[in-house]
Formats: sequence, C-alpha cells, structure tokens
Amino acid sequence: MKRLFNRLLPKSWRSTVVTIPVIRLHGTIMASSGQFRPSLSLASTAGLIEKLFSFEAPAVAISINSPGGSPVQSRLIFRRIRDLATEKNKKVLVFVEDVAASGGYMIAVAGDEIFADPSSSVGSIGVVSASFGFPELMKKIGVERRVHTAGQNKAVLDPFKPEKKEDVERLKALQLEVHETFIDVVKDRRGTKLKDDPDLFTGLFWTAKKGLELGLVDALGDMRSVLKGRFGPKTQLKLITAPRGLFGRFGLFGSSFSAPDIAAAAASGVIDAAEERALWARFGL
Repeated sequence: MKRLFNRLLPKSWRSTVVTIPVIRLHGTIMASSGQFRPSLSLASTAGLIEKLFSFEAPAVAISINSPGGSPVQSRLIFRRIRDLATEKNKKVLVFVEDVAASGGYMIAVAGDEIFADPSSSVGSIGVVSASFGFPELMKKIGVERRVHTAGQNKAVLDPFKPEKKEDVERLKALQLEVHETFIDVVKDRRGTKLKDDPDLFTGLFWTAKKGLELGLVDALGDMRSVLKGRFGPKTQLKLITAPRGLFGRFGLFGSSFSAPDIAAAAASGVIDAAEERALWARFGL
C-alpha cells in the first residue's frame, strides 16, 4: 500500500529512501536448542526468513556468523531461503561476520552475492563426526557395559565398547555421501566463480581475503557500506527479530520444571556447550 501511494505522488514528492530488511543468523546449527542455549535450525529461523521476504524491497540482506553444525538443518535453512527468493523474486545479499564455515557456509551460498570482512573465516566444506571412547575407563572402575539389541548393527559405535574397524568404515561411507551433497550445493550456487583448487573441498578454511581469490565470496565489505553504496546514501536497514516478550523469554508462565528436569537439562547443556565451544574454537573464536 505504501509503495502504491508513493507511485501516485508527483515525482518530486516521492520518497527516495530505500529500506532493506535484514535478519541475523548467528550461532551453531543444531536440530534442538534450549532456553539458555539458542541455536540455528529450520524451526528457529523459518519465521524470521518468512518475514524477511514479506517486505517490499529491491533485495533482502542476511548476516551470518556460524561455525556450522547439523548438515540437515543447514540444508533446510538454505533451501527455505532459496525457495522464498525464487517465489518472491528477491535478490539475496549475504554478509559474513566472524565466520561462515561448514554448515554456516552452506547457508551463505543461499545468497546471490556473498560479502565478508577480509579477516572473516570461510569454507570448511567437509563433514566431521566426533565422540569419545570409554572402554578402558569402564574396565578401570569395574563397570560392565550390557547392551542387548534386535539387529546386529543396532549398537554400532557405542562409546563404551571398543571401536570396530567395520563400524568406522560404515560411518565414513555415510560422511562421504553427506560431503557429496554439500559439494553439489556449493558447485550449483557458486558455479564458474569457484577456482579449480585441489584443497577447495577438503574441509580447509581460509580468510575471506583468500576466499575471494578462490571464489567462495564475491567481495569484501560490510553490510551498511555495501547496501548504501548500491541503493543510495539514504538507504535504511530494518532488522527483523523474533518476538520475545518478557514472560516468554524467561519462561515465567506456561512452563513448570521439576528438579529432575532441571538436572537433566543442565547435564545435557554441559555436553551441548562443550560441542558448541569446540565448533567455535576451530576458528579461534
């Protein structure tokens, strides 16, 4: 309605201000998150992405700062952005802050153009799976692991049992399939921009300055400068955020927690926090 009204005005009266909607996709990418450990997933970002594309604007902007995480959630977020970009016929401009690596980079390639700070970290196009093994500790403290399954492969890679070569080979085969999907997404989106470099899909990551040479990003720059340079000095950025009321944020009403619930959440949170810390630490963050 505002756009239609603006067209009806005499040319000299029309507003020359361009407003670009912006969302921030910051954090690790995981299927689930807690009240005090938010993460990126399709469930947590779908509303923001939908709202981003609801504005009448020549383009939309997405700020990304993520070391990666779940390959499934990464692709689902990527797919939702691309589907809406096609449906709404909108150009997507992505801006990398500290890092867009692994799943974070998969989301970044949803952009028609990718911009980054020269010192941003980009790439890490690979797949990793990490866990711990405790069989020797179990022997030392005199604890016996008892697992009963229907199906001979139901308990593969049990961390409390010795690692088996065939189980590792099976895991690596799965990783290769996921890796191929990742590579296909990047090649499809970046196309001939990518340089023919043997290290490109090995899981290595680079500064955006080097990433520019490799074709992983399109240009170096920050969001405000790029958008004002492209759409005019009067361009305004409108940050789209999820609704978070006082009571909803802290869960004061509508939720009840027992002592076991809190203890279980705390234990799970410690493990999740360690995994999240490890993801960021790879990039010195």
